[in-house]
Amino acid sequence: MIAVPSPLRLRLSSGALVANWRWLAAQSRSAACGAAIKADAYGLGAREVMRHLAAAGCRDFFVATWAEAAALTPLPEGVSLSVFHGAGARDMIAARTLPARPVLGSLEQVARWREAGEGRPCDVMIDTGMNRLGLRVEETAGGALDGLSIETLLSHLASADEDSAQNARQLAVFREVRQAVPARRYSLANSAGICLGADYAFDLTRPGIALYGGIPRREAAGHIRQVAFPEARILQVREVRQGETVGYGATWTAPRDARVAIANMGYADGYLRCHAGSGGATWQGCALPLIGRVSMDLTAFDVSDAGAVEEGDWLTLDYDPPSTAARSGLSQYELLTGLGARFERAWV
Repeated sequence: MIAVPSPLRLRLSSGALVANWRWLAAQSRSAACGAAIKADAYGLGAREVMRHLAAAGCRDFFVATWAEAAALTPLPEGVSLSVFHGAGARDMIAARTLPARPVLGSLEQVARWREAGEGRPCDVMIDTGMNRLGLRVEETAGGALDGLSIETLLSHLASADEDSAQNARQLAVFREVRQAVPARRYSLANSAGICLGADYAFDLTRPGIALYGGIPRREAAGHIRQVAFPEARILQVREVRQGETVGYGATWTAPRDARVAIANMGYADGYLRCHAGSGGATWQGCALPLIGRVSMDLTAFDVSDAGAVEEGDWLTLDYDPPSTAARSGLSQYELLTGLGARFERAWV
């Protein structure tokens, strides 16, 4: 097979990833600090993220589906893997054969695992107020979970990124559940939950977005480092005369004679049209404003003040998750998970 270089790359900092995990682990106090690596580690590449974090000491990983779990085997020595979406009727072959635990989230899943799980350990999700996945608290009564070997009992915070009274309510409910349901470990806090303080840590925390450079709450600002740096190669540098327009809809008119770089990237790669008017890039430290609309796989930048930029050069997008989210209206999660497969992932 002929090796064809990609015109897009996602430069990924292993140092920043590990530093973020270590800061989150320190905030978790005596609790173990795991890692949510669902959605291909929020678009960065789950296998490589697992490898880097396992080498740093992380032992607990979480994915969404059994297909994601299968893609990570064989697992690094000494790590555990849990599957948030539990054990559906069509998942049981995978759930019984892969080296991962289901996070059981309904009475139906509990019954199915009790019948076919052969006594293997499982995790259980309890709904403490989010009304998404998990058994209702009252469903745990009356011996519903008897006979299960529960490794980790989990719940999930709905509003941890806000100063919401719901956080304290969920914490109180989870404390009650902890007293009633025996498990080896208990886990409540996601990235934002870790920032809420030690009361939310219990035995295991499960950060996600903060690992990858997202700022879940103000307490993390200044501590979490950017991990992902999207870069695009320039296809062409062209001269645009004063008064001429660029792109679909002629939304940008040159106020002077300008030089414009056309980058090999667009909304098919997850760089969406909402970046028009606020997006930008840099080349050798020089700021390059995005001009016109974002097309399917072409985007224009004004390089009039960038010196000798030319075809084949690489532009680094302005893509710090918190500031880009504020400009674009997209969430930090969407920004990372939306980056497409045409980006070659390159760890440095």
